[in-house]
Amino acid sequence: MSEYKCFFCNKIISPDNIKRRVRCIYCGSKIIFKARSVNTKVKAR
Repeated sequence: MSEYKCFFCNKIISPDNIKRRVRCIYCGSKIIFKARSVNTKVKAR
């Protein structure tokens, strides 16, 4: 599952809350983004 974060309070929001309305349940902000996963860098040979 994807993870969403609020831009202002930086708290994690569950996808179930995003389906109902696109607002942060903690601060009420409308700016929400998908958090990126950390990729492992491998040196080329």
